[in-house]
Amino acid sequence: MHKECTQGNMNTPNLNLGHPCFSTKGHGNTGRIHLAVAPGCNISCNYCVRKFDCANESRPGVTSRVQTSEEALETVLKAKASDIGSKLTVVGIAGPGEPLANKATFETMRGVKRNFPEMILCLSTNGLLLPEKIAELVDIGVSHVTVTLNTLDEQVGAKIYSYVRWKGETLIGPDAARILINNQLEGIKLAAEAGMTLKINTVLIPGVNDQLLYSLGMEIKKRGAHIHNIMPLIPQGKLAHIIAPTKEQLADGRDSLGAILPQMKHCQQCRADAIGLL
Repeated sequence: MHKECTQGNMNTPNLNLGHPCFSTKGHGNTGRIHLAVAPGCNISCNYCVRKFDCANESRPGVTSRVQTSEEALETVLKAKASDIGSKLTVVGIAGPGEPLANKATFETMRGVKRNFPEMILCLSTNGLLLPEKIAELVDIGVSHVTVTLNTLDEQVGAKIYSYVRWKGETLIGPDAARILINNQLEGIKLAAEAGMTLKINTVLIPGVNDQLLYSLGMEIKKRGAHIHNIMPLIPQGKLAHIIAPTKEQLADGRDSLGAILPQMKHCQQCRADAIGLL
């Protein structure tokens, strides 16, 4: 079971090996394959836009096309046979929607584990379904999980999320944010107890969630997170009017929270179909 340690996580893995998105250095020696098999989503983030794609842009939620599980396995086979195939160590599912809300995620992960057992399996999630899906993820062999957690405050959450679909209902406002936040925190704790390596993504939104990040950092450390990734807002969607954080604001946030958890500073906010080295 997970035990709190004031000096850091007692089960902290080596964050500089194996998985480039969980490395504190992003040295480019290892790569990843993102499989875009999960189009459906169960929440609406006000900074998320998935309506268009440009091959030259990189941002979460973007993919040229959604693949079937069979097509995704073929993608892994081709990538492993390419010039950089020996450096591709990770298969992840990060969208373009919410992986845990799509049956194809689990079908694809099982197929990858069966055909490419040497590959590290990871996924990114908003955390809403994480508590109820932990057992299945453990059974498949998923070892790395990223949870996007933007705030612990339900009033702030109401400004970040338009709605949350939960148990057949569409919730809005603080009630929606409360359900999401509670599930995110519980899912992080359960994933840590299951022995998974955990990264928390937090989108820095100036004037919205930038004043409450230290308490968030303390809470995710207590729950068992291993590394924290403060990401700059990409102004779009309903938050297009907010100016993105400056490099100085981003650095200040990372420096402050670096006293709590290791900080990922090389995130490229990748597409849902990204393949290659960071």
